[in-house]
Amino acid sequence: MPEDMVVFSGTANPSLSEAIARDLGVTLGNVEISEFSDGELFVRLNENVRGVDVFIIQPTLPGQDSLMQLFMLLDAATRASASRVTAVLPYFGYARQDRKDQPRVSLAAKLVANLITTAGADRVLTMDLHAAQIQGFFDIPVDHLYAAPVFTEYFEGLDLRGFTVVAPDLGSVKMARAYANRLGVPLAIVEKRRPMANDLEIMNVIGAAEVEGRNLLIIDDMIDTGGTLIKAAEELKQCGAREIYACATHAVLSGNALELLEKSAVSRVVVTDTIPSTEESDYLTVLSTSRVFSEAIQRIHCSESISSLFTEPPDGRPRVSHPATYRSDTPRVRAPAGARPVGVSTISRRPFMNSPG
Repeated sequence: MPEDMVVFSGTANPSLSEAIARDLGVTLGNVEISEFSDGELFVRLNENVRGVDVFIIQPTLPGQDSLMQLFMLLDAATRASASRVTAVLPYFGYARQDRKDQPRVSLAAKLVANLITTAGADRVLTMDLHAAQIQGFFDIPVDHLYAAPVFTEYFEGLDLRGFTVVAPDLGSVKMARAYANRLGVPLAIVEKRRPMANDLEIMNVIGAAEVEGRNLLIIDDMIDTGGTLIKAAEELKQCGAREIYACATHAVLSGNALELLEKSAVSRVVVTDTIPSTEESDYLTVLSTSRVFSEAIQRIHCSESISSLFTEPPDGRPRVSHPATYRSDTPRVRAPAGARPVGVSTISRRPFMNSPG
Protein backbone atom coordinates (compact mmCIF):
# COMPACT_ATOMS: atom_id res chain seq x y z
CA MET A 1 0.00 0.00 0.00
CA PRO A 2 1.47 3.41 -0.91
CA GLU A 3 2.44 5.37 2.16
CA ASP A 4 0.73 8.61 1.09
CA MET A 5 -2.77 7.27 0.32
CA VAL A 6 -5.07 4.66 1.86
CA VAL A 7 -8.53 3.63 0.65
CA PHE A 8 -10.89 2.19 3.27
CA SER A 9 -14.38 0.80 2.79
CA GLY A 10 -17.45 0.25 4.90
CA THR A 11 -19.71 -2.73 4.33
CA ALA A 12 -22.46 -0.95 2.36
CA ASN A 13 -21.10 -1.74 -1.13
CA PRO A 14 -18.03 -4.00 -0.94
CA SER A 15 -18.04 -5.03 -4.61
CA LEU A 16 -17.82 -1.42 -5.83
CA SER A 17 -15.12 -0.61 -3.26
CA GLU A 18 -13.03 -3.57 -4.41
CA ALA A 19 -13.47 -2.56 -8.06
CA ILE A 20 -12.38 1.02 -7.34
CA ALA A 21 -9.29 -0.20 -5.46
CA ARG A 22 -8.49 -2.60 -8.30
CA ASP A 23 -8.73 0.19 -10.89
CA LEU A 24 -6.47 2.34 -8.72
CA GLY A 25 -3.99 -0.50 -8.43
CA VAL A 26 -4.13 -0.58 -4.62
CA THR A 27 -5.52 -2.89 -1.96
CA LEU A 28 -8.27 -1.79 0.41
CA GLY A 29 -7.04 -0.68 3.81
CA ASN A 30 -7.43 -3.10 6.71
CA VAL A 31 -10.38 -2.03 8.86
CA GLU A 32 -12.39 -3.91 11.47
CA ILE A 33 -16.13 -3.29 11.68
CA SER A 34 -17.85 -5.40 14.29
CA GLU A 35 -21.07 -5.35 16.25
CA PHE A 36 -21.89 -5.85 19.91
CA SER A 37 -24.71 -8.22 20.85
CA ASP A 38 -27.11 -5.28 21.20
CA GLY A 39 -26.28 -3.98 17.71
CA GLU A 40 -23.86 -1.23 18.73
CA LEU A 41 -21.13 -0.78 16.11
CA PHE A 42 -17.38 -0.84 16.70
CA VAL A 43 -14.87 0.48 14.13
CA ARG A 44 -11.09 0.31 14.16
CA LEU A 45 -8.54 1.15 11.45
CA ASN A 46 -5.82 -1.51 11.54
CA GLU A 47 -3.32 0.61 9.62
CA ASN A 48 -1.27 3.68 10.47
CA VAL A 49 -2.81 6.70 8.70
CA ARG A 50 -0.86 9.53 10.37
CA GLY A 51 -0.14 12.13 7.71
CA VAL A 52 -1.85 10.02 5.03
CA ASP A 53 -4.47 11.00 2.43
CA VAL A 54 -7.45 8.81 3.40
CA PHE A 55 -10.45 7.95 1.19
CA ILE A 56 -13.45 6.23 2.79
CA ILE A 57 -15.94 4.59 0.40
CA GLN A 58 -19.43 4.20 1.86
CA PRO A 59 -22.78 4.94 0.18
CA THR A 60 -25.43 6.11 2.65
CA LEU A 61 -28.01 3.44 1.93
CA PRO A 62 -31.46 3.23 3.55
CA GLY A 63 -31.17 2.16 7.18
CA GLN A 64 -28.92 3.62 9.84
CA ASP A 65 -25.91 1.26 9.89
CA SER A 66 -24.39 2.65 6.68
CA LEU A 67 -24.53 6.19 8.05
CA MET A 68 -23.12 5.24 11.46
CA GLN A 69 -20.32 3.24 9.84
CA LEU A 70 -19.45 6.28 7.73
CA PHE A 71 -19.45 8.63 10.72
CA MET A 72 -17.30 6.27 12.80
CA LEU A 73 -14.83 5.63 9.97
CA LEU A 74 -14.45 9.37 9.39
CA ASP A 75 -14.01 9.97 13.12
CA ALA A 76 -11.45 7.18 13.46
CA ALA A 77 -9.36 8.49 10.55
CA THR A 78 -9.49 12.06 11.85
CA ARG A 79 -8.48 11.04 15.39
CA ALA A 80 -5.64 8.97 13.91
CA SER A 81 -4.14 12.20 12.47
CA ALA A 82 -4.82 11.57 8.77
CA SER A 83 -3.66 14.56 6.72
CA ARG A 84 -6.97 14.66 4.78
CA VAL A 85 -10.11 12.54 4.91
CA THR A 86 -12.37 12.30 1.85
CA ALA A 87 -15.82 10.74 2.16
CA VAL A 88 -16.58 8.89 -1.09
CA LEU A 89 -20.37 8.60 -1.31
CA PRO A 90 -21.43 6.77 -4.49
CA TYR A 91 -25.03 7.30 -3.33
CA PHE A 92 -26.03 10.18 -1.03
CA GLY A 93 -29.12 9.13 0.90
CA TYR A 94 -31.74 11.57 2.23
CA ALA A 95 -31.08 13.75 -0.84
CA ARG A 96 -34.80 13.98 -1.61
CA GLN A 97 -35.40 15.81 1.67
CA ASP A 98 -33.62 18.92 0.46
CA ARG A 99 -36.31 21.58 1.00
CA LYS A 100 -38.69 22.72 3.71
CA ASP A 101 -41.83 22.67 1.59
CA GLN A 102 -44.16 21.71 4.45
CA PRO A 103 -44.54 22.96 8.02
CA ARG A 104 -42.52 21.23 10.77
CA VAL A 105 -40.47 18.90 8.53
CA SER A 106 -36.79 18.04 8.82
CA LEU A 107 -34.30 19.24 6.24
CA ALA A 108 -32.61 15.84 6.33
CA ALA A 109 -30.21 16.41 3.44
CA LYS A 110 -28.69 19.40 5.25
CA LEU A 111 -28.63 17.47 8.54
CA VAL A 112 -26.69 14.56 7.01
CA ALA A 113 -24.30 17.00 5.33
CA ASN A 114 -23.62 18.64 8.71
CA LEU A 115 -23.07 15.26 10.39
CA ILE A 116 -20.59 14.14 7.71
CA THR A 117 -18.62 17.35 8.20
CA THR A 118 -18.75 17.11 11.99
CA ALA A 119 -17.58 13.47 11.86
CA GLY A 120 -14.34 14.63 10.28
CA ALA A 121 -14.67 14.72 6.48
CA ASP A 122 -12.46 17.31 4.80
CA ARG A 123 -13.93 16.66 1.36
CA VAL A 124 -16.84 14.80 -0.24
CA LEU A 125 -16.86 12.89 -3.52
CA THR A 126 -20.31 11.81 -4.74
CA MET A 127 -22.27 11.03 -7.90
CA ASP A 128 -25.50 12.35 -9.44
CA LEU A 129 -27.07 14.10 -6.48
CA HIS A 130 -30.86 14.30 -6.58
CA ALA A 131 -30.42 18.07 -6.79
CA ALA A 132 -27.08 19.70 -7.61
CA GLN A 133 -27.68 22.50 -5.10
CA ILE A 134 -27.25 19.98 -2.26
CA GLN A 135 -23.53 20.68 -2.68
CA GLY A 136 -24.27 24.00 -0.97
CA PHE A 137 -25.40 22.18 2.17
CA PHE A 138 -21.77 21.21 2.83
CA ASP A 139 -19.27 23.63 4.36
CA ILE A 140 -16.42 21.61 2.82
CA PRO A 141 -15.45 21.04 -0.84
CA VAL A 142 -17.72 18.70 -2.80
CA ASP A 143 -16.75 16.99 -6.05
CA HIS A 144 -19.91 16.06 -7.93
CA LEU A 145 -19.44 13.26 -10.47
CA TYR A 146 -21.83 12.15 -13.20
CA ALA A 147 -22.68 8.70 -14.51
CA ALA A 148 -22.76 10.19 -18.02
CA PRO A 149 -19.50 8.52 -19.13
CA VAL A 150 -20.87 5.13 -18.16
CA PHE A 151 -24.29 5.48 -19.76
CA THR A 152 -23.19 7.26 -22.93
CA GLU A 153 -20.51 4.66 -23.59
CA TYR A 154 -23.15 1.94 -23.22
CA PHE A 155 -25.84 3.57 -25.34
CA GLU A 156 -23.44 4.73 -28.03
CA GLY A 157 -22.76 1.03 -28.58
CA LEU A 158 -26.44 0.53 -29.46
CA ASP A 159 -28.32 1.46 -32.61
CA LEU A 160 -30.06 4.65 -31.44
CA ARG A 161 -31.68 5.55 -34.75
CA GLY A 162 -35.31 6.42 -34.17
CA PHE A 163 -34.76 7.09 -30.44
CA THR A 164 -35.98 9.99 -28.29
CA VAL A 165 -34.67 10.82 -24.81
CA VAL A 166 -37.45 11.49 -22.28
CA ALA A 167 -37.32 13.40 -18.99
CA PRO A 168 -39.84 11.70 -16.63
CA ASP A 169 -40.46 14.99 -14.76
CA LEU A 170 -39.49 18.64 -14.92
CA GLY A 171 -36.69 18.12 -12.41
CA SER A 172 -34.91 15.75 -14.80
CA VAL A 173 -35.00 18.04 -17.84
CA LYS A 174 -31.43 19.35 -17.52
CA MET A 175 -29.98 15.84 -17.21
CA ALA A 176 -32.13 14.48 -20.04
CA ARG A 177 -31.22 17.40 -22.32
CA ALA A 178 -27.51 16.73 -21.76
CA TYR A 179 -27.95 13.08 -22.72
CA ALA A 180 -30.07 13.99 -25.76
CA ASN A 181 -27.41 16.44 -26.97
CA ARG A 182 -24.61 13.95 -26.35
CA LEU A 183 -26.41 11.13 -28.16
CA GLY A 184 -27.70 13.43 -30.90
CA VAL A 185 -31.40 12.53 -30.47
CA PRO A 186 -34.59 14.56 -29.77
CA LEU A 187 -35.96 15.33 -26.29
CA ALA A 188 -39.46 14.95 -24.83
CA ILE A 189 -40.71 15.78 -21.32
CA VAL A 190 -43.35 14.13 -19.15
CA GLU A 191 -45.09 16.70 -16.98
CA LYS A 192 -46.41 15.28 -13.73
CA ARG A 193 -47.89 16.30 -10.42
CA ARG A 194 -46.99 14.49 -7.19
CA PRO A 195 -49.80 15.11 -4.63
CA MET A 196 -48.18 12.83 -2.01
CA ALA A 197 -44.76 11.24 -1.44
CA ASN A 198 -44.26 8.10 -3.58
CA ASP A 199 -47.44 8.91 -5.51
CA LEU A 200 -47.88 10.87 -8.72
CA GLU A 201 -50.33 11.83 -11.43
CA ILE A 202 -49.23 12.12 -15.04
CA MET A 203 -50.43 15.34 -16.67
CA ASN A 204 -49.21 15.43 -20.27
CA VAL A 205 -46.27 14.92 -22.62
CA ILE A 206 -44.33 17.91 -23.91
CA GLY A 207 -42.93 17.12 -27.35
CA ALA A 208 -45.39 14.30 -28.12
CA ALA A 209 -44.49 14.59 -31.81
CA GLU A 210 -41.04 13.17 -30.95
CA VAL A 211 -42.66 10.21 -29.17
CA GLU A 212 -45.13 8.75 -31.67
CA GLY A 213 -43.67 5.83 -33.58
CA ARG A 214 -40.23 6.14 -31.93
CA ASN A 215 -38.21 4.16 -29.39
CA LEU A 216 -37.73 6.01 -26.09
CA LEU A 217 -35.00 6.28 -23.46
CA ILE A 218 -36.21 7.63 -20.09
CA ILE A 219 -33.42 9.28 -18.04
CA ASP A 220 -33.54 9.81 -14.26
CA ASP A 221 -31.15 10.00 -11.32
CA MET A 222 -32.78 7.20 -9.28
CA ILE A 223 -35.48 4.53 -9.28
CA ASP A 224 -37.18 3.97 -5.93
CA THR A 225 -40.67 2.47 -6.10
CA GLY A 226 -40.67 2.60 -9.90
CA GLY A 227 -43.91 4.60 -9.92
CA THR A 228 -42.45 7.46 -11.96
CA LEU A 229 -41.19 5.13 -14.69
CA ILE A 230 -44.27 2.93 -14.80
CA LYS A 231 -46.80 5.75 -15.07
CA ALA A 232 -44.60 7.72 -17.45
CA ALA A 233 -44.29 4.64 -19.69
CA GLU A 234 -48.08 4.18 -19.68
CA GLU A 235 -48.59 7.79 -20.78
CA LEU A 236 -45.89 7.51 -23.45
CA LYS A 237 -47.42 4.32 -24.82
CA GLN A 238 -50.72 6.17 -25.20
CA CYS A 239 -48.82 8.73 -27.28
CA GLY A 240 -47.75 5.99 -29.70
CA ALA A 241 -44.29 5.09 -28.40
CA ARG A 242 -42.68 1.82 -29.56
CA GLU A 243 -40.03 0.27 -27.28
CA ILE A 244 -39.34 2.09 -24.00
CA TYR A 245 -36.00 1.81 -22.19
CA ALA A 246 -34.97 3.50 -18.95
CA CYS A 247 -31.70 4.32 -17.21
CA ALA A 248 -31.03 5.68 -13.73
CA THR A 249 -27.84 6.11 -11.73
CA HIS A 250 -29.12 4.88 -8.37
CA ALA A 251 -31.18 1.67 -8.25
CA VAL A 252 -32.91 1.96 -4.87
CA LEU A 253 -35.65 -0.45 -6.05
CA SER A 254 -37.52 -0.58 -2.76
CA GLY A 255 -40.20 -3.17 -2.09
CA ASN A 256 -41.40 -5.01 -5.19
CA ALA A 257 -40.29 -2.24 -7.56
CA LEU A 258 -38.35 -4.58 -9.85
CA GLU A 259 -41.30 -6.96 -10.17
CA LEU A 260 -43.63 -4.08 -11.03
CA LEU A 261 -41.19 -2.72 -13.60
CA GLU A 262 -40.88 -6.11 -15.28
CA LYS A 263 -44.67 -6.11 -15.77
CA SER A 264 -44.74 -2.53 -17.05
CA ALA A 265 -44.37 -1.01 -20.52
CA VAL A 266 -40.64 -0.45 -19.89
CA SER A 267 -38.72 -3.03 -21.95
CA ARG A 268 -35.37 -2.79 -20.12
CA VAL A 269 -33.84 -0.84 -17.22
CA VAL A 270 -30.14 0.12 -17.11
CA VAL A 271 -28.61 1.25 -13.79
CA THR A 272 -25.19 1.58 -12.16
CA ASP A 273 -23.62 -0.14 -9.16
CA THR A 274 -23.65 2.85 -6.79
CA ILE A 275 -26.16 0.81 -4.77
CA PRO A 276 -25.47 -2.94 -4.53
CA SER A 277 -28.02 -5.06 -6.36
CA THR A 278 -29.87 -7.55 -4.16
CA GLU A 279 -31.78 -9.20 -7.02
CA GLU A 280 -30.57 -10.80 -10.22
CA SER A 281 -32.67 -10.29 -13.31
CA ASP A 282 -32.08 -10.37 -17.06
CA TYR A 283 -34.40 -7.36 -17.18
CA LEU A 284 -31.91 -5.22 -15.24
CA THR A 285 -28.52 -4.22 -16.72
CA VAL A 286 -25.98 -2.99 -14.14
CA LEU A 287 -23.02 -0.88 -15.31
CA SER A 288 -19.92 -0.24 -13.20
CA THR A 289 -18.92 3.26 -12.05
CA SER A 290 -15.56 2.14 -10.63
CA ARG A 291 -13.48 3.74 -13.40
CA VAL A 292 -15.08 7.15 -12.87
CA PHE A 293 -14.56 7.01 -9.09
CA SER A 294 -11.02 5.66 -9.31
CA GLU A 295 -9.97 8.39 -11.75
CA ALA A 296 -11.59 11.06 -9.54
CA ILE A 297 -9.84 9.71 -6.43
CA GLN A 298 -6.53 9.72 -8.26
CA ARG A 299 -7.05 13.32 -9.41
CA ILE A 300 -8.02 14.50 -5.93
CA HIS A 301 -4.94 12.81 -4.49
CA CYS A 302 -2.70 14.43 -7.11
CA SER A 303 -4.49 17.84 -6.85
CA GLU A 304 -5.66 17.67 -10.46
CA SER A 305 -8.87 18.95 -12.02
CA ILE A 306 -12.06 16.91 -11.60
CA SER A 307 -14.18 19.03 -13.94
CA SER A 308 -11.91 18.16 -16.86
CA LEU A 309 -13.38 14.65 -16.68
CA PHE A 310 -16.60 16.20 -17.97
CA THR A 311 -15.69 18.71 -20.67
CA GLU A 312 -17.92 20.87 -22.82
CA PRO A 313 -16.58 22.06 -26.20
CA PRO A 314 -17.60 25.38 -27.81
CA ASP A 315 -20.53 23.82 -29.70
CA GLY A 316 -22.32 23.25 -26.35
CA ARG A 317 -22.56 19.50 -26.68
CA PRO A 318 -21.41 17.91 -23.42
CA ARG A 319 -18.61 15.41 -23.87
CA VAL A 320 -17.03 13.11 -21.38
CA SER A 321 -13.39 12.12 -21.54
CA HIS A 322 -12.93 8.38 -21.22
CA PRO A 323 -12.41 7.77 -17.48
CA ALA A 324 -10.05 4.86 -18.07
CA THR A 325 -7.60 6.94 -20.12
CA TYR A 326 -4.90 8.18 -17.75
CA ARG A 327 -2.39 10.91 -18.50
CA SER A 328 1.03 9.43 -19.08
CA ASP A 329 2.76 12.28 -17.23
CA THR A 330 0.77 11.74 -14.02
CA PRO A 331 2.30 9.39 -11.43
CA ARG A 332 -0.19 6.61 -10.74
CA VAL A 333 -0.71 5.01 -7.37
CA ARG A 334 0.26 1.35 -7.43
CA ALA A 335 0.54 -1.32 -4.79
CA PRO A 336 4.11 -2.51 -4.09
CA ALA A 337 5.20 -5.92 -5.28
CA GLY A 338 4.02 -8.70 -3.01
CA ALA A 339 1.30 -6.57 -1.38
CA ARG A 340 -1.26 -8.68 0.42
CA PRO A 341 -4.86 -8.00 -0.67
CA VAL A 342 -7.11 -6.94 2.19
CA GLY A 343 -10.76 -7.90 1.97
CA VAL A 344 -13.67 -5.65 2.84
CA SER A 345 -14.73 -5.80 6.47
CA THR A 346 -17.47 -8.12 7.63
CA ILE A 347 -19.86 -7.67 10.52
CA SER A 348 -19.25 -9.97 13.48
CA ARG A 349 -21.19 -10.19 16.72
CA ARG A 350 -19.50 -10.06 20.10
CA PRO A 351 -20.91 -9.92 23.65
CA PHE A 352 -21.59 -6.41 24.89
CA MET A 353 -18.89 -5.13 27.22
CA ASN A 354 -17.10 -1.93 28.10
CA SER A 355 -14.17 -2.78 25.88
CA PRO A 356 -14.37 -4.41 22.43
CA GLY A 357 -11.19 -6.33 23.04
